[in-house]
Amino acid sequence: MKAPDAFIRSMSAVGAAIGYGCLVAFLYLVGVQVHSWFRDGEWTHIGLLDGLRSGLVRCCIRDGETGRLAEFLHWLDSPASWLGLHRLLEALPASLALFAASIAGNCLFIYCRDCRARR
Repeated sequence: MKAPDAFIRSMSAVGAAIGYGCLVAFLYLVGVQVHSWFRDGEWTHIGLLDGLRSGLVRCCIRDGETGRLAEFLHWLDSPASWLGLHRLLEALPASLALFAASIAGNCLFIYCRDCRARR
C-alpha cells in the first residue's frame, strides 16, 4: 500500500521545517555561546535542561497552571524521581540535541523527497 502523495509532501515539509529550524536554532545557540566566550573568556554551558525549561516558560506554561506540562516543569526545577535522567538532561548540551534533531528532520525531508521522485 502506497502513501498518498499529499501525505508524503506534508511529511517532507515537516521534515524540512524541523531540520532547517533546528539547524538555525543550533547555529544561534552556538553563536551566543561563542559571543559569551569572546566577551567573558568562559564557555557558557547551556544544557538541554535549561533549554527545555526556558522553552516551556516562554511558550506554554503560565504561573499557577496545572497539568502535565506544569508537572514536567516542576520536575525540571526539583526532581523527586528519575534523578539519572535529570542529570543527563542537565549535562547534555542543548546544541548537540538541536543538531541531532536537525539531522533527523533532514533525513525525513530527503527520504520523502526521494519517495516522491521514485513515483
